[in-house]
Amino acid sequence: MTIQERLSSEFGLKMEYSENIITLIDEGNTIPFIARYRKEMHGSCDDQVLRNFADRLKYLRNLDEEKAKVQKVITEQGKWTDELAKALENALTLTEVEDIYRPYKPKRKTRASVAIAKGLEPLADILQAQSKDYVIMTEAEKFVTEEVPTVEDAIAGAKDIVAERISDNAELRKELREIIANKAFIVCSLLENENNYTYETYANFKQEVKNIPSHRILAINRGEKEKCLKVEITIDEKLTIPVIEKYYKKNNEDTDALMDEVIRDAYDRLLFPSLERECRNNLTDRADEQAIHMFEVNLRPLLMEAPLKNNIIMGFDPGYSNGCKIAVIDKNGSVLDTTVVYPTPPRSKAEEAMEKLKAMIERNKVDIIAIGNGTASKESEIFVAELIKHVNRPVSYAVVSEAGASVYSASKLAAEEFPDYDVNLRSAVSIARRLQDPLAELIKIDVKSIGVGQYQHDMPQNRLTEVLTGVVEDCVNSVGVDLNTASPSLLSYVSGLNMSIAKNIVAYRTKMKGFKRRDELLSVSKLGPKAYEQCAGFLRVVGGENVLDNTAVHPESYDATRKLLKSFNLTEDDVKNHNLVLLPKMIEQKGEVKVAQECGIGVPTLEDITTELLKPGRDIRESMPKPILRSDVIHMEDLKEGMVFRGVVRNVVDFGAFVDIGVHQDGLVHISQLSDSYVKHPSDVVKVGDVVDVKVLAVDPAKKRISLTMKGIEKDDDKQ
Repeated sequence: MTIQERLSSEFGLKMEYSENIITLIDEGNTIPFIARYRKEMHGSCDDQVLRNFADRLKYLRNLDEEKAKVQKVITEQGKWTDELAKALENALTLTEVEDIYRPYKPKRKTRASVAIAKGLEPLADILQAQSKDYVIMTEAEKFVTEEVPTVEDAIAGAKDIVAERISDNAELRKELREIIANKAFIVCSLLENENNYTYETYANFKQEVKNIPSHRILAINRGEKEKCLKVEITIDEKLTIPVIEKYYKKNNEDTDALMDEVIRDAYDRLLFPSLERECRNNLTDRADEQAIHMFEVNLRPLLMEAPLKNNIIMGFDPGYSNGCKIAVIDKNGSVLDTTVVYPTPPRSKAEEAMEKLKAMIERNKVDIIAIGNGTASKESEIFVAELIKHVNRPVSYAVVSEAGASVYSASKLAAEEFPDYDVNLRSAVSIARRLQDPLAELIKIDVKSIGVGQYQHDMPQNRLTEVLTGVVEDCVNSVGVDLNTASPSLLSYVSGLNMSIAKNIVAYRTKMKGFKRRDELLSVSKLGPKAYEQCAGFLRVVGGENVLDNTAVHPESYDATRKLLKSFNLTEDDVKNHNLVLLPKMIEQKGEVKVAQECGIGVPTLEDITTELLKPGRDIRESMPKPILRSDVIHMEDLKEGMVFRGVVRNVVDFGAFVDIGVHQDGLVHISQLSDSYVKHPSDVVKVGDVVDVKVLAVDPAKKRISLTMKGIEKDDDKQ
């Protein structure tokens, strides 16, 4: 089966689509571009499917390369056979290829290699054959030499050789691997360590390998790494030893006892330790991929949260000794005002801080206060709730995740953006901008520092970065970027661009006082025709010379778009003036296929163009849930069982979802409490940023734990 055939089968795609996607990737097209502007070539697959396809293509090509290397090495040894060719052709994973290669792979010095060097391989052949035509002890006498002084030494060497052969048997390893995966247990016990209380859950722990959830694997791995846990894989040997005997035991009384010893040695010394390591590695790989997937699932809605446009926002970065850092930004994100106040301990100058911030709020006409959720957040929230009561204008507040804000504020990028502000004030600006436009601000931060998952520091960092960067690219390109206001950071995530070209774009627009048309991009240094093809559709020119430049319609489809408008006696002025409300109906009456053919495009492209013409300049995030704005604060001590709140989902993990209900500590909705019906995974029910109604199940102030449920809550618009 070819790679194209395999991918077609695995992804349920027509062969033509698989071949087209591979060609598009090989030609250097980006995933966002392929997903948006080549739909006819791949059947309208979304960006996530295309990324998975690209990952799988990379794996399969690597698999083919490894097969070729293995064939070359074995052929050079003069040991290539039709059986090996068939086995290699049927190998579906790199592990299976490694199993086939194992007997032919140059090995470091082993007990078996030492025995082979002493000339004992023929005796091993006789022992393994277990033929009744030979008496093994008699045959062993023929191999006694100066290097092999006794019959016992000869037998021992032969046993070592056969044991290694058993361990190298690819078919046997595959069968045992499957048995261990389906029947083995992972077992943990506590080690003597002053920090082992963290892992008390895993004292005397035992669970089937096939059923253990990914988050538990990661916790166990961390406990083992911190020398708090002893971890091992166990399995009933009645399930494994007979399998080896099936391959290697031939019921010869003369050799039975010796072969029992060989099989036991092969299993205990070679096979099981190797397969145990494989099992642990597979569990870790699976857990890592699941954890990375959860980062991916959580990051996407976080980046796509609705922006709070046209608001003056005060960023409030809480602190104790060094005070609370304040920055006010205008509707475009530019800094209007900054200060530092000390309403929290140890200085506790609340009255002075209140007077200072009241004046700042009224002077700058602040609409919303964004409070970072880090150190001193609770005290700051209490202070802000009181402050709002004394301000002579309507002001509300929202608590904003400040994950990664300190990383950004100390970065070279922040220093370039705010050379005149110290690190702390940069954090306050970032917090305000996160509420105003989450996507534009969060892309400036290392994606691993955004804090929407678990065990991020335990993940394979390159893989985590690759996946999360892909999410950022998909989000940026699906929203689109204002060519005349976007930062270099934001522009660098646009399809076909990088940071160097992004800086050239900013330099060009500064020199030319802004872009009037998309095609001016071709005058930007280092931005050639290929980069233009990839990026143009995702960049918007607001208020430019061509209304189509403020849509996601690609310049390559402008002629088709004008044909579409002309066929219904419409113009670009009608697009600008939003006079196309009847266009979908007109297309339907004439027939989508016919209209698409007349315009020289496919139906998916026609549908996309129509959508864009109806709402030029639209921001798809506007349909997302808005942040919850508050004017008063809730204390954990105020919570009682049965109270119902409206909250925001802050994080989704394998075992549930954490929800912010306005208390400093997020509450946990366990997977069993997410719905009255069965929930396979929390991400099937909720996502980061969702506004949900929850009921308090239990509160433990000592452990700072809040248990919530989403079951059995009546719909009510007056939630707390």
